[in-house]
Amino acid sequence: MDRILEGKKVAVLVETEYIPEEINFYQTFFTRYGAQVDYLTQLWGQPERYLVSDVDSESKQLQKMLVKNEVADVNPNDYAIVLCAANYVACRLREIPPMGSLGNPDLVRSPAAVRFMAGAMMNPQIVKGALCHALWILTPLPELLKGRKVICHTVVLADVINAGGEYVPDPSHVVVDRDLVTGRSAADLELYGETLVATYNRLANTPAE
Repeated sequence: MDRILEGKKVAVLVETEYIPEEINFYQTFFTRYGAQVDYLTQLWGQPERYLVSDVDSESKQLQKMLVKNEVADVNPNDYAIVLCAANYVACRLREIPPMGSLGNPDLVRSPAAVRFMAGAMMNPQIVKGALCHALWILTPLPELLKGRKVICHTVVLADVINAGGEYVPDPSHVVVDRDLVTGRSAADLELYGETLVATYNRLANTPAE
């Protein structure tokens, strides 16, 4: 195994109703390439949070993961790869502060996870990944999605189109637009993961303009 991510870090934005299989895949897959995997979320003033999911369980028994990294305190430029996890993670990460408020249209760009992803999008040397529903994390920032070739779950397709994304129904279910890698669903994890690493390798070996 070529440890081309040795000494590098991968950030995974995560929230309640994550897909456990996906989260476990990232930990195993990226560490094989030598990377450190950090899970980030909004802690809402707490030192840590347990996130829960019943997505993979036929019995609907809750699974838990403990997250200690507050996304607002992390610099996206410290990471080689920045991902937003699938399912309804992005939807929950767009919660407008303060949590539980009636909301304010002027603050749709203000959630910490949205700002973190925006920072990553501004750096073309960082590989960005969005699987399944995850492009919801960018819809508050249509200028960053406009004109980007992507694939996504059909649930978020209307929002992606309205934000200016260019939908590409590639039969492989994975689409690359420069530094942005998108995947159709968690069923495509293996190809999605390999494409993320290949994209990092390409960018790392391309002279900066």
